[in-house]
Amino acid sequence: MKLSVFTVATPELMPEELAAAAREAGLDGIEWRYKEIPAEALEEAPSFWRHNLCSIDPATDEAGLVRFRQAAEAHGLRSVSVTPYLACGDIAGTERVMQAARALGAGFIRVGVPWYDGSRAYGDLYKEAVAYLGEVQELARQYGVKGLVETHHQTITPSAGLAHRLVAAFDPALIGVLHDAGNMVHEGFEHYRMGLELLGPYLAHVHVKNAAWVQDGVRADGSPQWRAVWTPIREGVVDWPQLLGVLRDIGYDGYLGVEDFSGQLPAREMLRQFAGSMREWLALL
Repeated sequence: MKLSVFTVATPELMPEELAAAAREAGLDGIEWRYKEIPAEALEEAPSFWRHNLCSIDPATDEAGLVRFRQAAEAHGLRSVSVTPYLACGDIAGTERVMQAARALGAGFIRVGVPWYDGSRAYGDLYKEAVAYLGEVQELARQYGVKGLVETHHQTITPSAGLAHRLVAAFDPALIGVLHDAGNMVHEGFEHYRMGLELLGPYLAHVHVKNAAWVQDGVRADGSPQWRAVWTPIREGVVDWPQLLGVLRDIGYDGYLGVEDFSGQLPAREMLRQFAGSMREWLALL
C-alpha cells in the first residue's frame, strides 16, 4: 500500500510547499483539492474548506494545471486524483474535472452523490444517482479517468453496503468506491471486513482520518445528546491497525490518503506523523 495526501487537509501550504513536505514525509502521491476560494475568504487565515491555498480553481485552464503537475513531478510524486465537490447530475462539471485529471495524469476523480436529509425519498435520489453514474461511466471511458463514489455521512452512500448498491451495475474499471472509515464514524459503520469484501473490485481508494463521539448537551427528556468530532488518526473510533490488516487480507494495494481534519498539528508535522503511523502499523502486519 502507498501513501498520499488529500490537499484539503493542508490548507496553509502552497502546491510546491505541499509537494516538498509530502516527499520529506515519505509519501508517494497527492490528491489535489479542486475548488474555488470564495472572494470573501481571501483575507481569512488558511482553512480546510474556505481559504485553502493548496486547491485547483475550477477556472484554471490546462496551462495553469502545469504548475500542479510540475509540483508533484519535481518531488517524484504521482498526482493520484483530482477531488472536487460535484453535485449529482452535474455532467458538465464532471467532464471538466476529468479533463483536469487527465492533464495531470491522475487516475480518478470523486463524483457527486445525492445528499440525504429525509426531505426526499431515497428511491428517487437513488434513481437520479444511477442515471448520473451511467453518464459518468461513459466520460470515464472517454477520458481514461475512473469516477469514485465516497462513503460519506448525510448522503445516500454512508456505508460500504449502500455504496456497493449504487455502483454494482457499473464496470469497476470505470466506476469505483472511495472508502472513508472516518466518515463512517459519523454515519454508516459496518463490519470493515464485510464491507470491503462486498466492495471487491470496486474499492479504488482509501481515506485515512478519524473521529469520535462526544457528549454535547442533553435532550428535552434529560438524556445525553451526542455528536461526532474529528480527532487525530490515533485517537478516534476507527481501529486503523485492524482496518489495515483487513485491507491487506483482501489484497488492496492502492493508496492510503490522509485527510486529517483534527487541526491538532501544522500540515508538515501532520504528514510526518501520518506516514510514521502508517509505516509502523503496516510493518506489524
